[in-house]
Amino acid sequence: MTVSILGIIFNACSVKKYIPEDERLYTGAEVTIDSDSIIKNENLLKAELESVLRPEPNGKFLGMYSGLYFYYKNLKEKPGFINRWLYKKFGEEPVYQSDVKPYEVEELLRNRLENRGFFYSQASSSFTENDKTASVDYKVVVPTPYTMATYTLDSLPSPIYQDIHNIVKDSKLREGMRFDLSNLKMERERIDFNLKKQGYYNFNERFLIFEADTNQYRTKRFDLFLKLKKDVPEKGIVPYKLSKISVFPNYNVETDTISGPINRFNDKNYIQENLFFKPKYLDQFITLEEGQYYDSQKSKNTARRLATIGAYKFVNIQYQEKDSLLTDSLGMLEANIYLSPLNKRAIRAELQAVTKSNNFAGPAVALTFSNRNLFKGGETLNISTKFGYESQIGGKKNSGLSSIELGLKGELIFPRMLIPFKIKNEFFKYAIPKTKMSLSADYLSRTKLYTLLSGTGLFGYLWDANKFITHQINPISINYTRLSKTTEEFDQILDDNPFLKRSFEQQFISGLTYAFTYNGMVETNKKHQIYFETTIDVAGNSLSLFSKEENPGDPKTIFGLEYAQYAKADIDIHYHYNFGKQHILATRLFAGYGLPYGNSDVIPFVKQYFSGGPYSVRSFRIRSLGPGTYNGDFNNGNFFDQTGNIRLEANVEYRFPLINYLNGALFMDAGNVWNSKENPSLPGGKFSGDFLSELGMGVGFGMRVDVQGFIIRLDLAAPFHDPGLPKGERFNFDLDAPILNFAIGYPF
Repeated sequence: MTVSILGIIFNACSVKKYIPEDERLYTGAEVTIDSDSIIKNENLLKAELESVLRPEPNGKFLGMYSGLYFYYKNLKEKPGFINRWLYKKFGEEPVYQSDVKPYEVEELLRNRLENRGFFYSQASSSFTENDKTASVDYKVVVPTPYTMATYTLDSLPSPIYQDIHNIVKDSKLREGMRFDLSNLKMERERIDFNLKKQGYYNFNERFLIFEADTNQYRTKRFDLFLKLKKDVPEKGIVPYKLSKISVFPNYNVETDTISGPINRFNDKNYIQENLFFKPKYLDQFITLEEGQYYDSQKSKNTARRLATIGAYKFVNIQYQEKDSLLTDSLGMLEANIYLSPLNKRAIRAELQAVTKSNNFAGPAVALTFSNRNLFKGGETLNISTKFGYESQIGGKKNSGLSSIELGLKGELIFPRMLIPFKIKNEFFKYAIPKTKMSLSADYLSRTKLYTLLSGTGLFGYLWDANKFITHQINPISINYTRLSKTTEEFDQILDDNPFLKRSFEQQFISGLTYAFTYNGMVETNKKHQIYFETTIDVAGNSLSLFSKEENPGDPKTIFGLEYAQYAKADIDIHYHYNFGKQHILATRLFAGYGLPYGNSDVIPFVKQYFSGGPYSVRSFRIRSLGPGTYNGDFNNGNFFDQTGNIRLEANVEYRFPLINYLNGALFMDAGNVWNSKENPSLPGGKFSGDFLSELGMGVGFGMRVDVQGFIIRLDLAAPFHDPGLPKGERFNFDLDAPILNFAIGYPF
C-alpha cells in the first residue's frame, strides 16, 4: 500500500512525459501594472484584474498535478476501476498553451480598468515558454484616473424627487472619488432599497441611470448626474399606502378557501370561519398597519415573525393594487396575509440502536406527541417519553452490566412573553420572545450499582435579537436527584472517593441559566464563518436566603434537602474556512470552569464536565479522559465517568466530498478535564500550570452520510498523546486500539 501511494506521488510530480509533443502545459499568468500616478488600493485593483485571467491553470496539491495525473492514467486502454474512480472524482483535463487567448484577456483587462475610471488604458501580453510549460505575462499601462467633481440629482417629478434627494444626501459618493462603476451600481441599489421602504412598491433600480460629463474640465474630472430613464411607468414613481389589511389565519392552500366572517381587530380584518387563532395574539406578529406607506422590510419582517410561531406551514403576503385609486402622487394597496396551518396533532417515533465506546449497546425508543395551537394562540404542547436498554457486552470483569433508562417530559411553548408587566413590541423588533416551561422525570437503573431518580423544571424565554444572535434565559431552573438502591460495590466507590460522594449528596439544584449565541454559520456562502456561544449557570444564591443549618458546620438545607451553590461559565467558539466546492476547514475551541462556593465544596455530578467521545476528543472513550493525568484504567473495569470542574478542548477538521451523499474528514482533537482542588481519589487530577502537557490528543478519519442535512457520522480515531501515561511516554501513536465513534450530526 505504501509503495502504491509513493508511486502516485512520484508520477503526479512528473506529468511532463504525458504532454503531447506539439503542446505545452499552461501554468498560469501574472499581471504587472505600470502607472504614471499613485494608485489608491493598488492591491485590490490588481486582485480584480487577476480575477479575469482565463483560463484557469491545472490545480496543484503539495506541488503535484494530481488531478492531471489521474486524467492521463484514465487514457490508458484499460485504466482499471480505481483509475476511473480517481479520474471521476479528482481528475482534471489538461490546460495547454493553445487554450489561452491572450487578446481576449487583454480586452477584459481594459474593460475592468475603464470600469474603475482608468480610461484609455493599454494592455499587452507575452508568453514565457519552457521545455513543456508556458505562462503569460500581462502588462497594463494605467493613466491617471478620472475623479468626481460634483454629484447632482437631475430634475424629477414630485414626490419622488424629494424622496430621492433626501436619500442622496447620505450618499458615500464624494468629490475627488475615482470613477468606479461598482460604486455607481451600489448607489443605485441603495436608492432602490430605501425607496422600497418609503412606499415605492413598483419602483425598480433599472429606472435610474448615471451620466458623467467631462466637458467642463480640462483635467481628468467629471460631473455625475443621476436621472430617470425615459418612459418609466407612472406606477413606478409614486408611493403606495396600505388601504386595507386582511388576515386569513386558517387558509387552506388546496381548496383556496377565503370565506368566513370578518373580525375587526386593531384596524385589521381577521377572516376565519371558526375561531382558529385569536386575533389579539396573532396581531402582535404583524408589523403592517393600515394607512402606512408600503415598506418592503416590514413585509419581510412580518412574514418571518409569523413563520416563527410554529403553527404554520406556509406564510404568504400578497399585495393587490387598486388602480381606480391611483393618482399622480399616490397609489393604494390591499395587503392579504394567507396563513396555512400545520397539522394540529402529530406523533413522532424514533427507534435507535445505541452503541457506546464503553462497550454498552442496546435499543432505545422515543415517542413525542405534539399539539399545536393548543389554546388558539399558537401554543405548542410536546409530551415525550423514552425507553432505553443497554448491556455491556465487553469490558472484562464488568461484562454483563446493564442499564435501563425511562423518561417522561412535558413541554409547553407560548409564542409570546409571559411576564407580569407589559413590554412594548417595539422592544423586540426582529422577533417576539417565546416562553418555554417544562417538567421532566427520569429513572436510571444500573445493575450492580445504583438507581437514580431525577426531576427537572424549567421556566424561561428564548428570542432572536437579529439574524445571527439568540438569547435564552431561564430564571427558574430546578433539578432534583435522588440516589437509591445502591449496592455495596457502589457504596465502596463513594466511600473511596469523598468528592464523588459529596457531588451526589447535593440533591437539590435551583438557579438561573443564560445562554448567548452568535451563529454566523447561517451565511453558508461566506468564506469565513464564526459561531460563538457562552453559557452562564448560577445556582443556590436565592435559596441561601431561606435555608437553615441543622448542625454547626453541616451544609445548609431547604425543605430538608441539601442544595448546591455554584457558578459555572463556558465559551464555545467555532471557525470555518470555506475553500469552496464543499471543502471546509472547521475549527473549535471550548473552555469551561465551574466554581463551587457557599453551601458546596464540589460541583454536583450532573453539572460537571467530561471529555472524550464522539463530540469531544474522539480518540478516547466517552467520559474516560482525565481528570488531568489520572489513569482510571478504563479498559479494565473502571466503569464510572471521569469528570472535573474545568474543561479545555480544541479541534480541527478538514471536510471534503467523496461520492454523492458520502463525505470524508481528517481531524485532530485535543482536550482534558481537571479539578480545581486536589482529589486524593483521583491523583494527578488537579489543574496546574503544566496543563498543555496534560492534554489528550488524537487524530483520525471520518465518513459522513449527508442526506438533505441529516448527518450520520462514523469517526475512527487513535491517540498520539495520552496524559494518563508517565512523562516521557505520553507521545505514543497507538494504532492497535482505535476508537470507532458513531453519532448523528457534525461534532462542531
